[in-house]
Amino acid sequence: MGGYIGQHGIAALHKYKYSGVDNSLVAKYILQPFWSRCVNLFPLWMPPNMITLTGFVFLMTSALIGYIYSPHLDTAPPRWVHLAHGLLLFLYQTFDAVDGKQARRTNSSSPLGELFDHGCDALACAFESLAFGSTAMCGATTFWFWVISAIPFYLATWEHFFTNTLILPVINGPTEGLMMIYISHFLTFFLGGEWWAQSFRKSIPFMNWVPLVPEIPFYGVVLFLMIIFGVIPTIGANISNVSKVVKARKGSMMLALAMLFPFVVLLAGVLSWSFLSPEDIMGNYPHLLVVGTGFAFGFLVGRMILAHLCDEPKGLKTGMCMSLLYLPLAVANALTAKLNGGIPLFDEWLVLVGFCVYTVSLYVHFSTTVIHEITNALGIYCFRITRKEA
Repeated sequence: MGGYIGQHGIAALHKYKYSGVDNSLVAKYILQPFWSRCVNLFPLWMPPNMITLTGFVFLMTSALIGYIYSPHLDTAPPRWVHLAHGLLLFLYQTFDAVDGKQARRTNSSSPLGELFDHGCDALACAFESLAFGSTAMCGATTFWFWVISAIPFYLATWEHFFTNTLILPVINGPTEGLMMIYISHFLTFFLGGEWWAQSFRKSIPFMNWVPLVPEIPFYGVVLFLMIIFGVIPTIGANISNVSKVVKARKGSMMLALAMLFPFVVLLAGVLSWSFLSPEDIMGNYPHLLVVGTGFAFGFLVGRMILAHLCDEPKGLKTGMCMSLLYLPLAVANALTAKLNGGIPLFDEWLVLVGFCVYTVSLYVHFSTTVIHEITNALGIYCFRITRKEA
């Protein structure tokens, strides 16, 4: 078979069994019982992947509403928009949890379901970051909120590749993280978006005593706290867990770390482009930048998940670098502005649109091709529960 999956991959797909552990107490005692009841609302003929896709559409709708009312994510939308963001994110989380239960309920679990679910989740990082940017009015900083959601997601996928079990800690992004975000949306519905953009000392009066810290907006404090208490500990835990597995198997940690290389290059390339940009693409076109980068990220995650499903050798996958090919052109175009009185060779809005077209097209080609290959290999359908005849 041509495309992304070889004969060894087909054999591995037939043997693959998903393994995951969620240690969240909130999920165990509150959300899991709720989700177990919710799954009974879906008819038995409804395929799990359709539930996954519907949940993802909720987030796309949320980001679109944010764009309509705040194109630069620096002005307050109507109050109902915050409520809509919160409800749509809650629905996304619910559908994202119920799809797996529906798969077990209908005996239709498959490797395709895992790829489809986590593939949508990878793109969801971008669309929810844009929705949150609309609520918190954080403008150019919206990109950094995408970064702090993408890093833990990528490293969790990387860890899963080596440990073969997706382990969610007691406090994790898909459960407590999303819950904190939709609660933030709901609070903003009552308090107003200005609460995020004004100085943290004004937003939280009891923090007036904090010395030496400049007047920064409240969303800046939230970003800092999430990096210190969320992202950095997660990175440490992921690397530690992978290191233990690699050491036990007498493998190469450098080979393992090489799989992080495409993601590091993606971040470095986009940040370099933004830094050199004469038109401040991060502030003026946050939606285009986050969507373009988000789909490039989705391709990287999808390729790594597929490598895991197909039991490919550990190490750098050169095919992942396809999503990075546009960035040297974008950075070079921004550099031409330095030589041409601040005017780039091509308008940066057009370059950004080209970036989005490239990464979305690459992702769509990857996803449709892989879905076709897996359904043919396993004799299943993507959006139907009925099995194909052998």
